[in-house]
Amino acid sequence: MRSGLKSCIGFFLLLWTGIVLPGACTCKGGGDMISEMREFDSFFSTHVDSVATAPRRMRTQVLQRMKAAKDSLVRYNYLSVALKTCLATSDIDSAQLLLREIEDFTGRQPFSHRLADLQSECLNMKGNIYSRKGYIDSAEICFKKAYEWRLQGTKPETVPDILINLADANNHLGRLDMGVFWYRKALLICDSLNMPSDRKFPIYYGLAQGYMTLRDYEQCDYYSELAAKNYDEMLPDEKHFYLNNRGNSYYYRGDYATAIGYFRKVVELVKDYPDMRWGLNLSYLNLSDCFLQRNEADSAAKYLDLCEPFFKEIGSTTALYYIDTQKIELALQRKDFAEARRLLTVSKASPERDAHMIHIRNKYLQQFHEETGNYQRAYDYLKKNDRLDDSIRNERIRMRTADLTLRYQQDSTLMAHKVLFQKQENEVLALRQTRLVTLAIAVIAFLIAVFLYLYNRKKHDLLLAQNRRTVSTLRLENIRNRLSPHFIFNVLNQEVVNRREEEKQELASLVKLMRRNLELAEQLCVTLSEELDFVGTYIDLESRSLGATFRPDIKIAEDVHPEQVWLPSMMIQIPVENSVKHALRGKEGERNLWITVDRQERGIRIKITDNGGGYRPDSRHRGTGTGMKVIMQTIQILNMKNKEAIDVAVHNVTLPGGEVGCEVTFLLPDKYDYEI
Repeated sequence: MRSGLKSCIGFFLLLWTGIVLPGACTCKGGGDMISEMREFDSFFSTHVDSVATAPRRMRTQVLQRMKAAKDSLVRYNYLSVALKTCLATSDIDSAQLLLREIEDFTGRQPFSHRLADLQSECLNMKGNIYSRKGYIDSAEICFKKAYEWRLQGTKPETVPDILINLADANNHLGRLDMGVFWYRKALLICDSLNMPSDRKFPIYYGLAQGYMTLRDYEQCDYYSELAAKNYDEMLPDEKHFYLNNRGNSYYYRGDYATAIGYFRKVVELVKDYPDMRWGLNLSYLNLSDCFLQRNEADSAAKYLDLCEPFFKEIGSTTALYYIDTQKIELALQRKDFAEARRLLTVSKASPERDAHMIHIRNKYLQQFHEETGNYQRAYDYLKKNDRLDDSIRNERIRMRTADLTLRYQQDSTLMAHKVLFQKQENEVLALRQTRLVTLAIAVIAFLIAVFLYLYNRKKHDLLLAQNRRTVSTLRLENIRNRLSPHFIFNVLNQEVVNRREEEKQELASLVKLMRRNLELAEQLCVTLSEELDFVGTYIDLESRSLGATFRPDIKIAEDVHPEQVWLPSMMIQIPVENSVKHALRGKEGERNLWITVDRQERGIRIKITDNGGGYRPDSRHRGTGTGMKVIMQTIQILNMKNKEAIDVAVHNVTLPGGEVGCEVTFLLPDKYDYEI
């Protein structure tokens, strides 16, 4: 279950994720040798997936081709593929024998670029064998040497595979900042060489594992999801490693149910691949720990019994130490303190124990001493775990700091076989930097000039707008002050007193109309309810003079709430007044006036329509246009400070009866600001 243990399997699993063996031969041997090497390259590129999916069949094929090859270097390249198949089937003894045979050959050969490729492959697989046996320090040394040899080979695009292994080794050794460094370098190479996304997902779930170790589950999930995008393209062993990591991340969060779900997915996956014994037994070991945490001792014991013989067979000291640790907890859950004491006595320490394994062992030891009454020893183990927790927190801070630095570092050896820069290259780089600085200064100066121009233009536009608002305000005030309200109301009130009862009502409506007219003139905007009340008073007065042939109709849609809708004052009144005065008053027959208010997609639509023959500029009944001019100026001022404008349309329409009329339409946008 521990991430350290999982990284061990990661070494050999990741080995297969993008291996490309050497290209064209550069050694002596003539055309036959070159032809054989090309044939090997073609065969391996075609059957590379078979190393993981059908390793035994692949081993048979490569051994047959090895016997037919005449060139020694080609033969040992085939043998290196056979070595990979042994790792795939967890046949460690056979893998070690083949490894020594390849090492004996490469140690006797003069240097060549193709030999460097084989040396790199050999050291990479040697590192995987060490990691399987729990000797991570030795594995890291092998991966570093494999990286150095690969830089001298013919296929620099295979460098990321080795760097992934190197990063995983550093994570297991607790050097998480260096793990991130090597992962970032591998990702940089992939990006620089425009490698496809299926070459990057091992890097993603490797980074996810590092952040899981630091309990940074947000970053862990981020990189896991990046890897998951290529899940369908993953090989079986790659799917196993991805699912195993996801299960681990939920284990450390204490979500054992979700973790069990992922580990069972691994079991279902590897059942179709009998050679993936390591993955199957590792999943059993993970499941046993999850059931231990859920206090399901019988289930935990079942899975321990399933996986222990395998790890004893291959001699995995790390896994066996982990099994002993689980057995201690199992004995404690069963209150078998004698068995727990025996296990603590006979349990052998793993040569490579990471902080998480130690933390788990200390927790169980603390529990053991609590159960047996030795509270001083229990307290000692509690303090040890507290110090480990502090160390992890400090490591998280150190890694984050290093990550910011390492994230943007560049590797100068990506596209070259040598590490050193020549003096001419440095001069070119300095010249480019100077040009970039000059260009940056020019761009900044240009942006400043553009900003100043736009600022001054905006300031000028604002000044013009302010002047226009001032002029419009003065014009409105001039209109409002043409009449003396107090004088008019006093005269009308005196007349009301002296009139008959039926005349009093008409004069009272007139007084209300004029008073409301002046009140609305003082307001920039009113509610639709207030505007319609004013319009209704006006229509009532006009109905007395126009007679029964005047038929006004006001319709408001059900989804429109007049008391919640705002509009410029007099916006409906003025078009209505124009229709009555200039279109309907002199018309014979039915005189119709329709006012409709409904909701559109963009806002509220208001239509004023009459059947007065339409708008005719040359008509003798045409007014001065002062009222509509005031409304249009008011709308124009308001539109200047709003993103969406009030739309106004005036046009003639043909009515259903064949008559021609005039229609004025206003569209009021939602969330319109009526303040100046």
